[in-house]
Amino acid sequence: MAGHRLSTGGMEEVLASHPDVAECAVIGVTDALKGQLPLGFLCLNAGSDRDEKEVVAECVKLVREKIGPVAAFKSAVVVDRLPKTRSGKILRATMVSIADGKEFKMPATIDDPAILDEISEALGTLGYAKN
Repeated sequence: MAGHRLSTGGMEEVLASHPDVAECAVIGVTDALKGQLPLGFLCLNAGSDRDEKEVVAECVKLVREKIGPVAAFKSAVVVDRLPKTRSGKILRATMVSIADGKEFKMPATIDDPAILDEISEALGTLGYAKN
């Protein structure tokens, strides 16, 4: 990201420390200026009645405080669930393909293919390409 080697895992660790975040994932999406920018997906705790925009703003601030502004973490979206394989691995590469508007092959091991449509819709709200 802009010449810096930053770990999405490190950003996920910071996001997961937020009290309203139950589960999260961070991917790098293509950016013409910086190469890639981090984009977060947040699943909120069950029963959380907080405003999603408020939680996203707090998460962006948290990453800036813990990692620094060099992380360029400015965008996140709240989703109900993350796409996973039957063994529980998050399908980050597929999420990147959706965000970048690239063709992708439906992973044979995906737990619920309908989640990819939910991810596409969430990305559409941020202005990312939809397949």
